[in-house]
Amino acid sequence: MLTKTIIGSIATLGLVFGVISGKTVAQMSHEMPVSEKSQTKFQPIEQPLWVKGTVTGVGLALIGLETWWFLLSKPKSQKAEAHDGIQEISITVDGGYEPSRVNVNAGQKVRLNFLRRDPSSCLEEIRLPDFHIAKNLPLNQVTSIEFTPDKPGTYTFACGMNMFRGVIEVQAAKLF
Repeated sequence: MLTKTIIGSIATLGLVFGVISGKTVAQMSHEMPVSEKSQTKFQPIEQPLWVKGTVTGVGLALIGLETWWFLLSKPKSQKAEAHDGIQEISITVDGGYEPSRVNVNAGQKVRLNFLRRDPSSCLEEIRLPDFHIAKNLPLNQVTSIEFTPDKPGTYTFACGMNMFRGVIEVQAAKLF
């Protein structure tokens, strides 16, 4: 969705700049010049300074967005809530997992409630390889998965194609 927005914005800016300037950026004549001089030298295309500045600014903004998206954004983490001795959390499956990082305590039963909203075939299965669990996720239905993590550690869950992933962080049970 974000990619479509960015591409649409860039196309719109190009159209607006073309209409405002009223000039064609590159124009090709139907007659090809025969002279040797025109074949060996590039013809410069003069652009106003504000166009160069705008293109540079948009490029830098896109580089900054990509850097933030891939390097600086952190996955959202959520602690499971305990009800009747079971740690329970709801995970929405829509273009990934929300939350993608779940915190639970070791030695206590865990119930993950997956609600799949994304119709893509990649997300129709959930796998927890460390617990030997694989389940289909019907569209617009809650599917519960229960297991008991015995020891602390980080365990992954993923879609059937292993393209979308999440993490279950199991912490040692706190003794008071």
